Amino acid sequence: MTKQLLPTSFFVVLFGINLWGSPTNNDIEIFFDKDQHNAFISVVSKGDANKEIKNIEAMSLVPIALGVKDNIDVEGFPTTAGSLALQNNRPIKSAHLTKRLRSGGYYIVGKTNLSEWANFRSTHSVSGWSSLGGQTVNPYGVNRNPCGSSSGSAVAVAAGLVGVAIGTETNGSISCPASVNGVVGIKPTVGLVSRSGIIPISHSQDTAGPMGTNVKDAARLLSYMAGFDPGDPATAKIPKNMRLNFSTNLSKTNLKGKTIGLMSASSNEPEENRLIIKAKTILIAAGARVIMLAAKQDYPGEEEYFVLLYEFREGINKYLSTHPNQLKNLKELIDFNIKNKKTVLAHFDQDIFLLSEQTKGQKEKYLDALKITKAVSTEHLDNLLNTNELDAIVGLTMGPAWEIDYEGGDQAAAKNQLSWGMGGYAAMAGYPHITIPLGFVQGLPVGLSFISTAWQDKKIIEMAYAFEQANNP
Repeated sequence: MTKQLLPTSFFVVLFGINLWGSPTNNDIEIFFDKDQHNAFISVVSKGDANKEIKNIEAMSLVPIALGVKDNIDVEGFPTTAGSLALQNNRPIKSAHLTKRLRSGGYYIVGKTNLSEWANFRSTHSVSGWSSLGGQTVNPYGVNRNPCGSSSGSAVAVAAGLVGVAIGTETNGSISCPASVNGVVGIKPTVGLVSRSGIIPISHSQDTAGPMGTNVKDAARLLSYMAGFDPGDPATAKIPKNMRLNFSTNLSKTNLKGKTIGLMSASSNEPEENRLIIKAKTILIAAGARVIMLAAKQDYPGEEEYFVLLYEFREGINKYLSTHPNQLKNLKELIDFNIKNKKTVLAHFDQDIFLLSEQTKGQKEKYLDALKITKAVSTEHLDNLLNTNELDAIVGLTMGPAWEIDYEGGDQAAAKNQLSWGMGGYAAMAGYPHITIPLGFVQGLPVGLSFISTAWQDKKIIEMAYAFEQANNP
């Protein structure tokens, strides 16, 4: 499969495009200026797309266009993490999660842009920006941030360029962009989807997951991504009796008789309270019993941060050493960025890279931090679920999108926007988390999260589907 690398262009191969609905695949046309929000970083050629569609149709399947985040290896495309440093990183094989996609009718139309290095290069970053792909923009509002790091995947779906896409998450990188761009995002239990062939941050928390226009489409894609991979030990933990067809038995009645823990407002902000009341009303109308939960404040952020710093250095060194790229370790990446600082470091620094490189010889500190991170997150969620006999914990995913601000970065911009959120504990614990569109604030989308314990992915998908059917965002 040939590729076309278009770091600054608004050219993309689209397929029977319907910008505000689900794409069809009847005809292939080349559209200019349709990727107005810069969702894609590279695309297939028209000829290769035609070939893929014909192959899938020959299998008596309906072809489904798919975007894949550009930190996932796909043969024929460079895997860049949005960085100029990896523009020639051409994997010799695709990531394990792609193996069954064609059997589901999926064909990859291109790689989606992302927050450079999956938002793990700088604490002053601007989500959706990468030195290779430029700035991905939220299709809602003006100059609004798409969040990240799966920015392009979320925007590609939100803008109607594709009906489904694949993102990745360590902590918030699927749920946040899904929420602020008004699409569905599923962060599976860590281990449900193989991480082989994905540029890593943390083997403790990393996972790929589907994003889509609706729950059923995202759940179907997950069915073709999930499964055992001998190259990823985490997948060996998938329960033997776990069925991996996540789009079956989806019903409007899936919330009936369920007990839901709904997170209370974290402030007196009227919009936050309005959305929580809306969620509660819909849950009760759908037959669920709702218990209000108080927000927990003692988040082990420092410990989690050190875990990610330590695991990133080890993981990226291993990835680079096994891929056909000139740079072979984190130190060489740091040096490359310094040499190319006018472009790569144009908007923010690489303080996370520098801190990660300094974790050498600190394994004992890492193990202590990992133990605390896992214990606090799992105990918190399990305690809420078990004590209250809950089927799921539900709450507002994120506040609405903030403005793109290259001067102060996301942290400064977010201070000027309404802010709330959940999902951090699920990320640290490796538990499943699905976010779906709930409503709008200031004309900007806000999502609702469903979270449960490990391997309850199907259960929360079913409940999210029932809510989706009852909701009118």
